[in-house]
Amino acid sequence: MYAGVKSSIDFAKASCALFGCALFIGACNAPPEPQPDPSASQKPASTATAKPSATPRPPPPPPKPRVVHAKPVKEVKPSPDDPVKGKWTLEDATQGLPKGDVLVASMETDMGTLECTLFADKAPITVANFVGLARGLRPWKTPEGKWEKKPAYDGTVFHRIIKGFMIQGGDAKKNGTGEAGYVIPDEIWEGATHDRAGLLCMANRGPDTNSAQFFITDAGPTHLDGGYTIFGDCGPVSLIHEIANVKMGRGDRPDSPPVIKKVTVTRKAAPAAAASASASASAGASASAGPTAAATAAPTAAPSVAPTAAPSGK
Repeated sequence: MYAGVKSSIDFAKASCALFGCALFIGACNAPPEPQPDPSASQKPASTATAKPSATPRPPPPPPKPRVVHAKPVKEVKPSPDDPVKGKWTLEDATQGLPKGDVLVASMETDMGTLECTLFADKAPITVANFVGLARGLRPWKTPEGKWEKKPAYDGTVFHRIIKGFMIQGGDAKKNGTGEAGYVIPDEIWEGATHDRAGLLCMANRGPDTNSAQFFITDAGPTHLDGGYTIFGDCGPVSLIHEIANVKMGRGDRPDSPPVIKKVTVTRKAAPAAAASASASASAGASASAGPTAAATAAPTAAPSVAPTAAPSGK
């Protein structure tokens, strides 16, 4: 009798250990998928009639502005078979481009063209990675397992869409399970808040696991602050909303995923107002005392080569 009880206990322990191992493996292989804020889910409106208040109530105080502080950029271990051993810079990614002040990526889709201004000064590793993949200069591992230098985003789709949250794409496998064969670190810069639609961000499956997949916000999902690299701003926002409104199939998968036909990167001159403001700032800095000039010398958190991946969808 006791032997039978002992066998049952041993079997239960083994089952738990096996189940726990399976959970761990599943978490490691989870696709990079940012999740909507559970607290923002809409509740059905009450049918009860509200009673008028005897005395008018003062309006609620305005919400405090969100503060996102920069985080140190970590080093990530390069993939052993990566041809460039994880070393990839903005200079590598932008070779041959015309001169200009601003890096711009034009994302031609079958629903229209998005123009994205890239934040090379705030997320240089991420921008270098995105531009290198888009232009076919940065080697990446194809779904067939070969390292190649070809445009990584042309012909991909927005495989995951959640209206009022984000549209996600950039996977060569077109199902959210693909990566580029390597990862880059997160770049969380000072004031980087997901406060509006149109922000271009990296998808990841945890800290410092950015690779190729990206998403564009369809609203202001501030619950993502501090966990996903923001590296650009896309428009027109009306087109983002249009893509987010396509007919959906099961879950967050569109019936007919919008196609990213081609991504083209170039440099453009800064808008006149921005150029004038920059010139004024430079003039003021040169006339000011030492500490001010020193403060403008180097942007916060601008390491050399690696960004992180955000939501990698299924």
